[in-house]
Amino acid sequence: MKTLLVTGGAGFIGANFVLQAIAAGHTVVNLDKLTYAGNLRTLASLEGNDRHIFVQGDIGDRALVGKLLASRRPAAIVNFAAESHVDRSIDGPAEFIPTNVVGTLGLLECARDYWRGLAGHESSAFRFLHVSTDEVYGSLGNDGLFTEATPYAPNSPYSASKASSDHLVRAFHHTYGLPTLTTNCSNNYGPFQFPEKLIPLVIQKALAGEPLPVYGDGLNVRDWLFVEDHCGAIARVLEGGRVGETYNVGGNSERNNITVVKTICAILDEVSPMASGAKHETLITFVRDRPGHDRRYAIDATKLKDELGWTPAHTFDSGIRATVQWYLDNKSWVQGILDGSYQLERLGA
Repeated sequence: MKTLLVTGGAGFIGANFVLQAIAAGHTVVNLDKLTYAGNLRTLASLEGNDRHIFVQGDIGDRALVGKLLASRRPAAIVNFAAESHVDRSIDGPAEFIPTNVVGTLGLLECARDYWRGLAGHESSAFRFLHVSTDEVYGSLGNDGLFTEATPYAPNSPYSASKASSDHLVRAFHHTYGLPTLTTNCSNNYGPFQFPEKLIPLVIQKALAGEPLPVYGDGLNVRDWLFVEDHCGAIARVLEGGRVGETYNVGGNSERNNITVVKTICAILDEVSPMASGAKHETLITFVRDRPGHDRRYAIDATKLKDELGWTPAHTFDSGIRATVQWYLDNKSWVQGILDGSYQLERLGA
């Protein structure tokens, strides 16, 4: 069992990974700044568990990161820490640079210096795994898939900041020999997702009987990846990925946005029908499109399958049903978020 330094481990994907890692027997030092999207209630089941060490702080705080590395001596760093919402990056692009670019640089420098001080097996086994997004590749037409060789062409301030961090990770491997790994994933969904994102937003608005906003014509396509599958893929890459390589992680579940929304509506019609007897689909409202909205993303995860034997365990149909049920069963978790500054309003207009 390993000690892992996980950054951003109170966010959506990071927290799901922490829960899986602890369940697998690892010790996790969880460094999170606790911005609006960080939520310790997601990790409530780990309270009192001495294999989960939570530290509130910034990945750009080099003194803090250096101290944690020296005292905890992790076998790997898994970097989830990022500002991650495209719409927020449209409203305030400058907010994405300190963490996604400058913070990642600081983390890399600390990791390099720590790794240089290791010897023997500790040195050869150490890994820095950087978690990124398929949005760095830009937009696809009706055909084709993103592969690890697809040129970067980020189209939003968010994806540009993530592309920058990916390039820094690559540079630290090639320049300093730091044993890095990078994963680029498709759109995640599942338990504990902050409700600014499409799927939890639609679930909450549908339950409240409010209009369900769909951008543009609703035909923008994403490859949907259940978060537990994504975390399993990261664990496999951390365990067996080739140093210096990038691995794309996809759900093999392309759906356009209007289909996703209608699927959620149909499930809610079954499990939580509207008191009026109307169908949830009648709440769908088309709104002005997101500026620069990429038309289609789709991942080719063949490399991950062929080299490491990973495939997603969930189909979109099984994953979305489980997700809807989770939000129905965990209304207090959602309400704890909606009692704060975010009230399901439109962002990035």
